[in-house]
Amino acid sequence: MSMTSTAAPSPQTGAVKVAMLISGAVFVLMMLVGVLMRAAQGDLLDLDPALFYQLMTAHGAGMVGTAGLSGAAIMWYFLGRHVALTRWVFHIFLALFLLGVVLILGAIFLGGFGAGWTFLFPLPAISGGAWDLGAAAAFLLGLVSIGVAFLLFYLEAGRAMISAYGGLGNALGWPLAFGGSTENAPPPTIIAAATVTVFNTLGIVVGAAVLVVSLINLYLPEFAVDALLAKNMIFFFGHVFINASIYMAVIAVYEVVPEYTGRPWKSSRIFALAWASTLLFVMAVYPHHLLQDLVMPGWMLIMGQVISYLSGIPLLAVTAFSLIVYLKGSDIRWDLAAGLLVLGVAGWSVGSVPAIMDGMISVNKVMHNTQWVPGHFHIYLLLGEVAMAFGFMAWLVRGDVAQSRFTTLDRLGIWVYIAGAGGFTLMFLISGALSVPRRWAVHMEDWLTQDRIATGFAVLAVLGALIFVLRFVGGLGRSSKA
Repeated sequence: MSMTSTAAPSPQTGAVKVAMLISGAVFVLMMLVGVLMRAAQGDLLDLDPALFYQLMTAHGAGMVGTAGLSGAAIMWYFLGRHVALTRWVFHIFLALFLLGVVLILGAIFLGGFGAGWTFLFPLPAISGGAWDLGAAAAFLLGLVSIGVAFLLFYLEAGRAMISAYGGLGNALGWPLAFGGSTENAPPPTIIAAATVTVFNTLGIVVGAAVLVVSLINLYLPEFAVDALLAKNMIFFFGHVFINASIYMAVIAVYEVVPEYTGRPWKSSRIFALAWASTLLFVMAVYPHHLLQDLVMPGWMLIMGQVISYLSGIPLLAVTAFSLIVYLKGSDIRWDLAAGLLVLGVAGWSVGSVPAIMDGMISVNKVMHNTQWVPGHFHIYLLLGEVAMAFGFMAWLVRGDVAQSRFTTLDRLGIWVYIAGAGGFTLMFLISGALSVPRRWAVHMEDWLTQDRIATGFAVLAVLGALIFVLRFVGGLGRSSKA
């Protein structure tokens, strides 16, 4: 069974390794912040509520931003195998991203900003004295810096794909999807990267617009925007961005798993159609976050529910099913990278189920403001995108293929991580089913048992993640992927 790859090496492995090192370190740090918050909710430590909401803001912005960073690094690495990318763009992307991180951390821990990563208008400007306008401005400017970084990233990715494939439609695989033409069909990586480039560019532009309006409103209150429109823009941006992070990370599955199965992952008409539908679904499904906003147009709420049902089909019927087909009957040689990449697809698939349930109006009106919601998106992240990111990190430092093996430490790390992340997210779902509210800094005595159990599972997840990151750091010097 062959584990060798015929694809050309990526042109920028060093910069990608730096991005993944930053991502791994921040993932662990943000998980530790999550442990602190759950422990505080469980009355295991005393945490001032103001500090709790600052930590919650840092945790949310940090995990979403780092998921985006790790997903972008994965996409850039493998996209560079197929098209000619301009190297300095990734350096500027990293610099602007880190500048945004500094501004956001300063706003939170020096300025006391604690409005949450969704920065709902006009909350940044109306803090009740919890933070001043300078802190709000720094937070919003930090998000703008990160947004500009990603916009440059996608513009370069789009330019390279258009240049290589003679048009964006060709890169998206539309001749294959709608015409059935297999001539010059782009590989899965190109179809996925082109799709993400389109929908996340639109999401970032919408997010940038509402950020700029919010910034001006801080100092010119008469320059305002309709609050419902702003909320729609913010949730469109946020929902599209976090989904883009996962869709970029899954590119690692398309590129790496064939090395283990010895079977190429080819673009088919069904594959191209699935990604074409994803392009529509990701942008149209966000109103399922606004089902409790009764002033929303009714047709948008219905659309959010219906597309919530449909959005799981491309994932479950194409990527997850295709992965099962690839693995079935293959003499796969498991190691940490393969295990984590497969776990990522499995976790992503499982996380879609409670998400689809929450997208039902009859369920949403009871469950949406409970811990059910952080339950489903923590499954998406911890057992989905983050698992794929750790899998890519393990693959990057795998070394010689012939010597690759599943060590005892690797097995320990992956099972500890699965147990920790699985138990942690399950407790969110159980608490949500029991109507425990989300975002509360102080919990009632009846809720403490679930909080304390969740804290223990969270510690296990951190330990597993720490093993993966330390293993990556230890392998940096001896990796064959230079």
